[in-house]
Amino acid sequence: MKQLAKHVTMEDLKQFIQDEIMNLAFVKVGEDDSIVKSKLLDSITVVDLLVSIEEHIGKKIPQHLINEDNFDTINRICETVQQID
Repeated sequence: MKQLAKHVTMEDLKQFIQDEIMNLAFVKVGEDDSIVKSKLLDSITVVDLLVSIEEHIGKKIPQHLINEDNFDTINRICETVQQID
């Protein structure tokens, strides 16, 4: 399994994102549930989530990867994060 930072696996990241969404929106979401297009998270909370993910993985997510499609579901977020060198 690919590691993102010294200790972060994809499963760890998925759980982290689910926990963060619970903290931000007070709702549990599945790995393929829409979080942006469904307006579950607004733009401010999406930025909060993005910053939390960057801190968790120890890497900055490049601007060109940050868009509504790449951050709409937990699985899409994880696929996007895997593209980071």
